[in-house]
Amino acid sequence: MYNRKQAFIGAGNESIFFWGARQTGKSTLLKILYPNALTYDLLLSRVYNDLIKYPDSFIETVLANLDKTPVIIDEIQRLPNLLNEIQWLIVNHNVRFILSGSSPRKIIRSGANLLGGRALRYELYPLTYSEIPNFDLIRAINHGLLPRHYDSANPKRLIASYIGNYLRDEIVAEAKIRNVEVFSRFLEAAAFTNGEMVNYTNIAADCGVSATTIKEYFQILQDTLLGRFLPSFQKKPKRKVIHAPKFYLFDVGIANYLLNRGKIEPKTELFGKAFEHFIYQEIYAHSRYTDKEYPIYYWRTTSNIEVDFILGDHEVAIEVKSTDHAKSEHLKGLKAFAEEYEVKKKIVITTDPLSRLVDDILILPWQVFLEKLWADEII
Repeated sequence: MYNRKQAFIGAGNESIFFWGARQTGKSTLLKILYPNALTYDLLLSRVYNDLIKYPDSFIETVLANLDKTPVIIDEIQRLPNLLNEIQWLIVNHNVRFILSGSSPRKIIRSGANLLGGRALRYELYPLTYSEIPNFDLIRAINHGLLPRHYDSANPKRLIASYIGNYLRDEIVAEAKIRNVEVFSRFLEAAAFTNGEMVNYTNIAADCGVSATTIKEYFQILQDTLLGRFLPSFQKKPKRKVIHAPKFYLFDVGIANYLLNRGKIEPKTELFGKAFEHFIYQEIYAHSRYTDKEYPIYYWRTTSNIEVDFILGDHEVAIEVKSTDHAKSEHLKGLKAFAEEYEVKKKIVITTDPLSRLVDDILILPWQVFLEKLWADEII
């Protein structure tokens, strides 16, 4: 059992939209937090069809079971019209709802009722270091951090099924993508872009479609919570900087499979890329779960000087290096960034066994960094 960090901080008795990619553990968490809640699972055909045919009975059932609130509607994106009844119950009877789903895209794009700002938004991400007892970095890097995948002795088939049934089939259906073959090629191209700057023109050429189509496909991945852009830090730079964003899939295990990486061993180039992706997942989840929501950027000049992550308003600058002995060449990017901006903390995250301080730069073993991150000692 995992001690999930998402506990709806600051929600009080407000209704909630609770989003998260499939298999992040939303339903399991809600059952633990609200074991006696009145629950509707819209993945069940009987429940879904009954609500379409008899919407009035939904209101009647909720009002007859006010002692079982909050009312949980799982996969709410499958039935956006139900939000009208939900708003009526919130306004007229102060009923609390938790509306969970794997993608807000359908609701937002359809112009459906978003409850007039009466519901707060929360999101669940893959597992984090702080949620897993006896955390195993090599396992996390190879399996990814969706609970079923991390737990599995051999997750390859599970991930293949996840990609086939969810990423290719369900997302294609939800986004009404006509050319499934092109979208499948795009998913592979997006994986190759993982952790790299996005060049729409090059990806479009590889997939045989326009750059506009590729931008739309990336937007679909964002809307369905399957990936996100990491913007470039551009605040009053003295040096010329790269403006293109980077892109990360939501889970390192999904990226590994799409890239056909095989088993990833420490001290290899593949490990370095996956290690950086893992650290990004941790930082992003911390930003959202702690309700700080500090922005995250990367910084890269046209002369290829780079810092992996800039947190907040250049408060923290972080380099990720999969080395067990950080050297002076690993500090160049942080030193260059500090010449332009006042930085409170400069950190290199490594597989070093011990912490060190070199030229006012903290070199931290990854475990130490993550302990400090989740103890709110980094930012």
